[in-house]
Amino acid sequence: MSRLISCSRCGRIHSDSIICKPITKRKYENTDENKLRSRYSWKKKRANIRERSNYLCEVCRALGDYSPKDIEIHHITKLRRDPNGLLEDNNLIALCIEHHKQADRGEIEADYLRRLADERDGIETDGGGDV
Repeated sequence: MSRLISCSRCGRIHSDSIICKPITKRKYENTDENKLRSRYSWKKKRANIRERSNYLCEVCRALGDYSPKDIEIHHITKLRRDPNGLLEDNNLIALCIEHHKQADRGEIEADYLRRLADERDGIETDGGGDV
């Protein structure tokens, strides 16, 4: 006679006569870019950029919106094009989820994002440009 158990492999409740495989959750493919993102140096730099941007989306802040949102760090030049840009300050910018998606789709110009990153770091720019 079988009984119901809480399975330590899959986390579900099922009969003890069932032998299951553990559920594997892989959020990202095992690409070179994601290997770079798993480094301690990246995690430390990501936290540093969040802190330097005061935990605000740089685009929202430029538009006058200072409300807190979930912040992600965006590589202005994609890692697959320039793996050396992983930790470069002027290639990293804090964005809310919506602006991050827009930047990934190319709806926000890279030059504009670089200017915002330079302003965050107190670097003088020639100005101009909108979202």
